[in-house]
This record gives sequence, structure tokens and C-alpha cells, in this order.
Amino acid sequence: MKCVKVPLRQINDTRIKLMSNGLMNMEYRIKTTEEFGYIPITEDIDGYTIEDIELEPMKKVPHNFAEILKDELTPEEIENLKTSFDTIGDIVILEIPDELHDKKQLIGDAAYKFTKRKAIYMKKSAIKGTIRVRDLEFLSGIDDSVTVHKEHGLRLKLDVREVYFSPRLATERKRVMESVKDGEKILDMFCGIGPFPIVIARNKDVDITAVDINEAAIKYLDENIKLNKLKGNIESYCGDVREVSKGFKSKFNRIIMNLPGLAYTFLDVAIDLIEDDGIINYYEFSDSYEQGIKRLNEAASSAGKKVEILNTRKVKSISPDEWHVAIDAKIKK
Repeated sequence: MKCVKVPLRQINDTRIKLMSNGLMNMEYRIKTTEEFGYIPITEDIDGYTIEDIELEPMKKVPHNFAEILKDELTPEEIENLKTSFDTIGDIVILEIPDELHDKKQLIGDAAYKFTKRKAIYMKKSAIKGTIRVRDLEFLSGIDDSVTVHKEHGLRLKLDVREVYFSPRLATERKRVMESVKDGEKILDMFCGIGPFPIVIARNKDVDITAVDINEAAIKYLDENIKLNKLKGNIESYCGDVREVSKGFKSKFNRIIMNLPGLAYTFLDVAIDLIEDDGIINYYEFSDSYEQGIKRLNEAASSAGKKVEILNTRKVKSISPDEWHVAIDAKIKK
């Protein structure tokens, strides 16, 4: 490899000059000895000592794991491959199109090489059942589905095979936390492993009641309460919130309803449990806000109450025509 030979003290100034003129070969590493530096160049340059030196190639870092697969997949297959994925702690969960399932092992190994995470899994089903889990297939790394995910300075332990958790809601959880005031009494009707309760209780002096029907989710919620230094108090319950809530002795200033596929079927319970002027953070899958607002109004009207819409927003895209939407509603007499 052709190199410019310069005294060691001149190496940085010379490197900058060559780079600015587009003359430095960026595919090789600079070599140094006790006295001289050898900077790889793309062509002969007047005014410098040029020597032919053996250099170490630079390691090329792929921008996505599809680049690693360019020799294994056709351009059409790479185009169809979704290079976005969920990273939960040291686990990666891929969504691989059906037409590429025969190449799933190649894709999994490429994702493992690119992300350097502990384990790579592939989604085998949609989220299903009352406990909200999906089937996963192990592809590469170490088949260990338990991990600790870090978010907003918190640690959330979970088993991705036993519970549902979306790292893509981190911003939404922070936004809700920032809207909470100290002293609130909060109910999370579908708490999962506790990301909403824990981020709120870490930052606010509140009392939170957290309910989920998934025993594994409540187990990890209780572990996560111990893992994090919390200002507020969290009390957990395992069961169907419609039944569990029959034993509650008081109402709540805020209710979180993040079960977008089925939350609307529990609006009557939420309306019954909310204090006057309390806030419901309601979520559903929809192409607009009108459906959710109508459902809130109908549930409130049936209880002799009315709704003031405080805020609406699209949390994340589900499909080209559907969103995970959020509606913040104040429930009044």
C-alpha cells in the first residue's frame, strides 16, 4: 500500500491535510514506528516521501444486518426484509416476512453478528390470549429469554416468552409520568411487568395499584419494584381487573388503560373507579381518535358523567392505516 512517510510529530497535521484534500485511503489503518508515521494514500503526491508499506485493513461496520446478507439474499429479498427490530435488554426480536422464513437462520445469524446481543428470536405469532404473549422462535446466540431492560434510568426484568413488553413505548411512559402530580392515587388496569407504574413511582410521590391477569407479569413486577429505588408505593394484584377491582375501597385520581385491543371493554369499570375530575389515560388501535372519544363519551354518559378531552396523540404505527392512539380524558360530574 502506498503511504506518505512523515516524522511522528507531523502525523496528525499531515493526516488532516490529506483527508481534507481527499487523498487519504480510508480503507487502511495508519501505521506508526518510534520515529515515523505511514499514512495510506489513494495516489502519488508530490512533496512527500512515498513508501510501499503493508497496512492493516480497516474493519467495515455494516449499517444494518441486511448489508451482511447481501451475498446470501437477492436484492428483492433484502428489500422485503424488515431491518427494524425490537431490542429488549440484551435480546433482539425480529419480524421476518413469510417469504423469507426459509432464510431465517441466515437472517438470525446476521442479526446476532450485527447487534452483538445475547439472543436473537423471531416472532412466530401476533400477541394473543388474555395474558398477552406471542410465540417466539430462537434463532441465534444463547437461548435465554430472561433479560433486564434499561429505560429512563430504570431496570425492568422480564422473560420475553412469558410477558408482553414494548420498548417502543418508552417516550409515552415518560410523557405520562411527567403529567402526574405528587399525591395522586393511580390505577394501572393492565400493568404487565410494571413499566408505567415503576417510571411514575421512581419520579413521583404517589400510590399506585397495579393489576394484571398474567401471573408471570406480576412476578416480574414485584421483582422490578425491588430492583428500583422508588419514591412512590406500588401495590400489585394478579387477576382480571373487573373482578379484582370489586375489592377496592376507594377511587382513583388517574387510571391507565394501556390494553389497546380490549381497553374499551373495560371503560365501564374505569368510569366507576375514577374520582370526579380524575384522568383516564386511554389507549386503543384505530385509524383516528373519533372512535375512542365516542367510546369514552358513551361510557361516561351511561354513568351520568361527561368527558373533557385533554390530549390526543399517535403513539406508534401498527400498519399503514392503523395506529396505537392515546387519549387523555378528564371525567367530570
